[in-house]
Amino acid sequence: MPRRRRTDRLGFDGTRDPLGAAVARLLPTALVRRAIAISVSTDRESYAPGDPVRVRVAIRNRLPVPVSVGTSTRRRWGWEVDGLLEASDEPRLGPGGDGELAFRARERKRFAWTWDGRVKRVREDGVRSLPLDRGDHEIRAFVGTPAERPAATTTIRIE
Repeated sequence: MPRRRRTDRLGFDGTRDPLGAAVARLLPTALVRRAIAISVSTDRESYAPGDPVRVRVAIRNRLPVPVSVGTSTRRRWGWEVDGLLEASDEPRLGPGGDGELAFRARERKRFAWTWDGRVKRVREDGVRSLPLDRGDHEIRAFVGTPAERPAATTTIRIE
């Protein structure tokens, strides 16, 4: 079923805020970046080696106007485990180009996935998927801005 646009009594699109968008264009980029809040959490604090980890990330615009945050690549946001992008040390080609992460006024974007609890390591004999070593490990989520990158971390323990 096609989604219908909400219109006000004068027939304007009720999902858009042209005045708010005009105000947002006047805001300094640094202020917009600071207005973006990010959080990361997991379903538990401790895991056995190789246990799957349920990860949740929320990115929120704290401003009452719509904003767009420019990113230095087409990767708008990402996650790392102990500094390894997406839990892998495989060399990656950059996604190239610039991107943008757009939010409506006070919008919250949520992402959730299950990570297998393993790290991909490139070896001379190929790529191996290894469980994390015992101890504390940091999971970090970030918005891909070129400077003053909004980020959040959480720590899990492998026992």
